[in-house]
Amino acid sequence: MTCGCSGGGGFTADTGGQGWKGCSPWFSLAAGFVLPLMAPRGDLREGGLSTAVGYPLDTVKVRIQTEGHYNGIWHCIQETYRTERVLGFYKGVSASVFTVSLISSVSFGTYRNFLCNICKLRYGTADAKPSGLDVSLAGGAAGAVRVVLMTPSEVAKVRMQTQRNPHPSVTSSQPLSKPKYRGSLHCLKVIAKEEGFGGLYKGCSALLCRDCSSSAIYFLTYSSLCDWLTPAGKNKPGFLVVLLSGGSAGVLAWGLATPLDVLKSRMQVDESGQHKYKGLIHCARESIRQEGLKVLFKGLGLNCIRAFPVNMVVFVTYEAVLRFTDHFANKK
Repeated sequence: MTCGCSGGGGFTADTGGQGWKGCSPWFSLAAGFVLPLMAPRGDLREGGLSTAVGYPLDTVKVRIQTEGHYNGIWHCIQETYRTERVLGFYKGVSASVFTVSLISSVSFGTYRNFLCNICKLRYGTADAKPSGLDVSLAGGAAGAVRVVLMTPSEVAKVRMQTQRNPHPSVTSSQPLSKPKYRGSLHCLKVIAKEEGFGGLYKGCSALLCRDCSSSAIYFLTYSSLCDWLTPAGKNKPGFLVVLLSGGSAGVLAWGLATPLDVLKSRMQVDESGQHKYKGLIHCARESIRQEGLKVLFKGLGLNCIRAFPVNMVVFVTYEAVLRFTDHFANKK
C-alpha cells in the first residue's frame, strides 16, 4: 500500500502527531501527484524510475499466482526470459504508468482530507490528534476510492502480464501467433466488447477487500510505530523512525493482503468464455480445493521483499513534499 501520510504521529505533524496544518486538499493532491515521480514502485502503481525495477517483480508475482507450472520465483524468471526475453517482464506496463498520478493523488488526498473531516466531527478541530480508529477509517476510505479508479487498469495489466508472446529469436522456426491483446488500451477495448462493462471490474470484490483492509492496517501501523519510536518530548518522528515505520507498515500490510491479492489476480485473468470463477468465495473455495491452503500465499515473499524498501522511500518522500508545501504556504 503505497499511499501514505502521517495520520497520528506523522512526520509532518505540527505538534506531536496532530493533523497537517490546514488540511488543504490541493496540497495533499499535489503531494500524491509528485510522489510517483520520485519514489520506487510499491503497490505497482508508482511511476518514474520505479517502473524499471518494480514492474518485472509484479509480472513474476502475477504469473506465480495465476499459473501452477512454476516451481518458484527463480523458475518463473528463467522461463519468462527464455521464451519472451526482457520485454516479457514489462507486459501491460502502460496500464500502470498512464494512471499512476491520478490514482495516487486522489488516494493521498482522500486519506488526508477524510482524516481531517473525522477530526472535525469528533473533536471540533482538524488539528486534533486522531485516534487509531480515525486513522484506520481514513485509510480504508482511501483504499475504497482507489479501487474504483484502478480496477480497469489492473485488469488490463494482469491480462497483459499473463499473455504469452514468444520472442522472435526463440520461435524462429515457427510462425508467431497473433496476440489477442496488442496493448493495454486495446486490451481494455476487447474486454469491454467481449465481457461488457462488468469485465472491466472483474476481481473488484477481492480488490476492495484487499485495499480497504490493508490500507487501514498500513496507515495505523505507520502511525502507531511513529508514536512508539519517537522519544518523549520530541514532537516529530525523525528520519530513521519514518524509514523504519514506513517499511514495517508496508511489509505487514502486504503480508496480510497477499491471500486476497492472489484471488484478485485469478479472478481478473478469467477471460470471457472461461467463467472459471463465479465470485470471490467461489474462487477461494476452488483454488484451495485444487491446490491447498498454500495457494493463498503465492507471491508472499515477493510482496514483502518489495514492500519494505519501497514504503520507506514512499513515506519519506511524501512527508517531505508535504513539509515543503507547508513551508511554502506559510511564506505567503
